[in-house]
Amino acid sequence: MRRRRRALALLLTVVAVACLGTVSSGSANAASFGRFYVGGCGMPATPVDMWTRWGNYKTVIALDGLRATSDMSGWRHETRIQRLANRGVNVVEPAGGLASFYSDWNAASPGNKIKYRYRWGCRLTSIIRALDARGLAVGPKGKYALMGVSMSGSSALIYGAYHRNRISHVFSMSGFLTLSAPTMREAVRVALIDAGLEAGVGPFSADAMWGPPWDVRWLNNDPLTQLPRMRGMRVRIAAATGLWGPYNTDAIGSVKGTPLEVATLAQTRAFELAAAIQNVRVTTDYPILGTHQWGYWQDMVFRAQRAGWFRDR
Repeated sequence: MRRRRRALALLLTVVAVACLGTVSSGSANAASFGRFYVGGCGMPATPVDMWTRWGNYKTVIALDGLRATSDMSGWRHETRIQRLANRGVNVVEPAGGLASFYSDWNAASPGNKIKYRYRWGCRLTSIIRALDARGLAVGPKGKYALMGVSMSGSSALIYGAYHRNRISHVFSMSGFLTLSAPTMREAVRVALIDAGLEAGVGPFSADAMWGPPWDVRWLNNDPLTQLPRMRGMRVRIAAATGLWGPYNTDAIGSVKGTPLEVATLAQTRAFELAAAIQNVRVTTDYPILGTHQWGYWQDMVFRAQRAGWFRDR
């Protein structure tokens, strides 16, 4: 009887250890969160949040919108795209970039409390180097995906077009993709002023960013005019119709978001047509419902993942 009890106890112990081993393995394979800071480029250090898992096939860098804050990305504030890390895609979310278009500016904005010159193109390069050092250049090509919304939709396409050695995938959601078109320079000027005033730092100057409206830098930062640089990349564009849907729970925000989304849809369609004419392959996502809001952008990201867009060909 004692032998039977001992054998049973031993068996239960083995089963318990095996079960513990299974749980431990599952936990070890779950995505982990980390934060680091990147300095340099003449700007204060900014935080970068990341959700990673060993064995993932791609790393995506998600850029914030016009009203980005310095504590954490709007993606972390408003969405759950971090769950991609448990679906094969590491997620990196830099904080900061208020009204910057993630570009290297000509000068600091006069009359603004931010006295240094924005150099977000330089900062993104520094972030990529930091990710490289952490082993996040995963996949057979060892390159990153870059995506953005609204302001940063064009930024993702432009940075990727000029940095093809490090970026293989670019994704614009509700982006303004014809920045040098008539009225767009004026619209950007007003948007930068409004974003700075709302943030309490004073107006940002479009002239300090890319110079006067006739400066060539406006063309250099216009995704439509830089389309040939994207040939052979994985390019994805998305925009909705402006019709209200499940995420329109805030009436004021929804009313503001409707005309913005209608404008980005027109520009995204124009970009798609120009890409077809110039033989630049793009994939598209045009949901029937959606305004200029985070919930719809979150859905666009998850649809891209389910469609296999983040994978290297």
